[in-house]
Amino acid sequence: MVAGLRAAGPELAAFAAVGLCAYAADLGLFLWLRGPVGLDPLTAKALSFVAGCTVAYAGNALGTYRRRAGEAGLPRLRQYGIFFAVNIAGALVQLLCLAVSHYGLGLTSRRADTVSGAGIGMALATVLRFWGTRTLVFRSRGAATAQVRQARQVTQTTWTG
Repeated sequence: MVAGLRAAGPELAAFAAVGLCAYAADLGLFLWLRGPVGLDPLTAKALSFVAGCTVAYAGNALGTYRRRAGEAGLPRLRQYGIFFAVNIAGALVQLLCLAVSHYGLGLTSRRADTVSGAGIGMALATVLRFWGTRTLVFRSRGAATAQVRQARQVTQTTWTG
């Protein structure tokens, strides 16, 4: 297990660096859209979320997973769609953590909301995003071929029962 973590270290570091850049783009755009542009908070957040996802996808496709990006066998637009879905799932994890804490447990202070949404929720969402990005978006062709082969074996049955 230690060897596996050590081998994944550079990948984790690159994923985290890309994530920080995406977070900065998301936050910066949100603040600009809310401030000088004057958009409402939901529109500003939706636009900044899409921009952050785009930065994260580009950083991972051109950096972290550049060797896998072309060999996954998926068109770039489909990869981006799957990547976006993984990121929406991560956002839902963060919202769920906040909802459970605030409404389920009754922890309603600003500090509790910050810890549950931006702390615990972000940590769990990051694990989900790392897993999803690595296994669903930028999987290696060998892994994808093995999955297809395994699915075919499961669905093939003999006519004799």
